Amino acid sequence: MSRGALPGQTGGETASTSRDREPLLSVSDLRTVFYTERETIHAVDGISFDVHPGETVGLVGESGSGKSVTARSILGLVDEPGVIESGEIRFKGEDLVETGWDDARGDLAIVFQDPGNSLNPVYTVGNQLKEALSIHQGLTGAAATERAIELLEAVGIPDAPRRLEEYPHQFSGGMAQRAVIAIALACDPDLLVCDEPTTALDVTIQAQILDLLADLQREADLAILFITHDMGVIEETADRVNVIYAGDIVERAPTDRLFADPEHPYTEALLESIPGRTPPEKRLPTIEGEVPTPNGPAEACRFAPRCPLAVEECRTAVPDPVEVSTGVDHTAACVFAGDEGGQTGGENE
Repeated sequence: MSRGALPGQTGGETASTSRDREPLLSVSDLRTVFYTERETIHAVDGISFDVHPGETVGLVGESGSGKSVTARSILGLVDEPGVIESGEIRFKGEDLVETGWDDARGDLAIVFQDPGNSLNPVYTVGNQLKEALSIHQGLTGAAATERAIELLEAVGIPDAPRRLEEYPHQFSGGMAQRAVIAIALACDPDLLVCDEPTTALDVTIQAQILDLLADLQREADLAILFITHDMGVIEETADRVNVIYAGDIVERAPTDRLFADPEHPYTEALLESIPGRTPPEKRLPTIEGEVPTPNGPAEACRFAPRCPLAVEECRTAVPDPVEVSTGVDHTAACVFAGDEGGQTGGENE
């Protein structure tokens, strides 16, 4: 299906066939730093990953891991005192860090966590949607109104002509998030960055939004970067997963492989925190401590202070990503990666 098509039309590719093409987005050794009066925070510290057309790539980690800063870096939305210090963000082959984001604005869109903060309360939903259509598509008047109605219908909002005239406070949380997605689609994007888009919603509405995104992706060949702290959501939505911790990706793998055979202790701990994976008679495991603030370049494994398997090497050297599977893009940055004995039978120091 061509870009700009709506649900009900046909087309699109599967995620597996899409990965045969060149990456739509390729992030390489990205470093985003915040220079504050008190300290320098290396919020994104050398991450690399790709997103291909038509696939969903997950970026998962606890709060403070660098997920949202990664999203804002990709969209060119990092505010002072933050700055993209080095690395590449290649979108359709162009390095946006070098060329700027102006020419790519219509092909990139983001859906933030809280629709209440994304919608302007003093303008109708229709005004905000038509403003996006005017900026990105050059549509005005009756043409903009017609397209706005189509977009609201596409995201499952009933009685769209009436809803155009309503204000955000007249929408429920789920409907408001659908409206935000409609506004994102108004720029006819190739890549949709979803920054925890279901966190503020109840479980039922969350499932509806995830189904909506899946439908839109299938029918519009849309690439999605899905950012969340919820491993259960990632299991349902992502084709491939990048696990981020303290500004760096510690493990990446196809989703089914990651959930079946995690290689990094942090990934394993995140998976163990999912209620359904723990027997009812056992206490739900937690990860002791907090994600550290990366206020300098890494000098050791940043997860070591919280890791039950940490040895002296973990505290004195930065582990490089290691390929842990043959024929599968599965890497982990851990001294025990690929060593079954290390994670299942190793001793702590």
